[in-house]
Amino acid sequence: MPYAGNPAGPYDGGQDVGYGSNQDYYGTPDAYPPPQPPAQRRAEPEPGSEWEEGQEDESHPFFTGDEDKDGDDGEQDEPGTDRRGNGRDRRGRTKKKSHNGFACLFMSVVLVGGVGGVGYVGYQFLQDKFGAPPDFVGEGSGSVQVEIPQGAGGYEIASILVKSGVVKSQGAFVAAQRQNPKGNSIQAGVYTLSKGMSAAQAVKTMLSPTSHNALIIPEGKRNVWVYEQMDKRLELKKGSTAAVAKAQAKNLGLPSWAKGSKDIKDPLEGFLFPASYPVAKGMKPEAILKKMVARAAAEYSKVDLDAEADKLGLKSPLEVITVASLVQAEGKYKHDFDKVARVVYNRLEPDNTETVGRLEFDSTVNYIKAQSRLDLGAVDNLRKLKDPYNTYDIKGLPPGPIGNPGAEALQSALDPAPGPWYYFVSVTEDKTLFAETNEEHERNRAEYERQSRKESSKR
Repeated sequence: MPYAGNPAGPYDGGQDVGYGSNQDYYGTPDAYPPPQPPAQRRAEPEPGSEWEEGQEDESHPFFTGDEDKDGDDGEQDEPGTDRRGNGRDRRGRTKKKSHNGFACLFMSVVLVGGVGGVGYVGYQFLQDKFGAPPDFVGEGSGSVQVEIPQGAGGYEIASILVKSGVVKSQGAFVAAQRQNPKGNSIQAGVYTLSKGMSAAQAVKTMLSPTSHNALIIPEGKRNVWVYEQMDKRLELKKGSTAAVAKAQAKNLGLPSWAKGSKDIKDPLEGFLFPASYPVAKGMKPEAILKKMVARAAAEYSKVDLDAEADKLGLKSPLEVITVASLVQAEGKYKHDFDKVARVVYNRLEPDNTETVGRLEFDSTVNYIKAQSRLDLGAVDNLRKLKDPYNTYDIKGLPPGPIGNPGAEALQSALDPAPGPWYYFVSVTEDKTLFAETNEEHERNRAEYERQSRKESSKR
């Protein structure tokens, strides 16, 4: 293709110079005579002479196509050089090397940029020059599962798909991804795809929720729920993941401070961090659990939990996570989390005469019974339940977390709202009332009962 920036000049007859041209533009009567001996050479044209009028410097053969057929770069046969080392052509005009440098720079950008965003510029140039990259046609056949790691970009995703036989070339996939308005929203996870898919179909399928085998752990979910979901997705017998978690707990990457008392029901509780994880048939439960624990450890390491525990009057970082799990279970919104955290710390104070050191949280009883109920019965009956997690019976915190807290609950546990509250009750789904005394709390409970009756009458 002619170089668009090469205008017709007085020596090309109005035609662009192309590859394979056999015309000798210097074999004309107007051409300068061969170089003369030094003593007989005429002076070089001064700037602004007729030589430079209406003419542009020659462009590099890469763009004009006027390349030597024998591969010579044109510098070996130069009749002479000026004192700056620039070669002279047979007309005595100084050949400038800046064009050669520009061409090399251009090619460097194309080649080096191939691994990053600039690479698409080179790719686009080559596509325009030589045509579209190889691609399959249609929706493909068979089934293959492909895992895309966190943070993978278009070229890395394309490379994985090519190796799995899903698409034919990286270039085809990257082009299809760019052409799809939602192409950049492909996330990490395990995808069920077909082999031999067109790149456009592969992008479309990966954007469909039905192909994305990701397990999303919501904030506050207990480990028992996570294990059950993993069994279903991995198509394992019920209880398989829980058994692996129990047997391999010490080998899954828990932080050194995560070791608690012998009364902890599940050492991994609080360490299966709420997030999205790839979970698909054929994967090993221990490998998935390791990723979850690693994510929790990374999130918790963003804060100096040892120092924060000391500030809060807690014994260890594990107790910080335990408080966060209680906050997550008892609250709903961030502003409620802050106040619930304050209630926890107020009740843990040794001079607490309202609950005498007991937390009395329904969530701990629900954890013991693996249930989620609002009405648990009379307090006297709850205190008869003998379990180290029963905060109606024991004083202080339970032995460990009762769920997997999210980032907001953890932040509230670290930075509770200031206040004198010892009690709270959710009177509606979106309204929680806090109280300093039991008398005030009973009035709030009465409000809760009125709201409950009101809701019941609507059904």
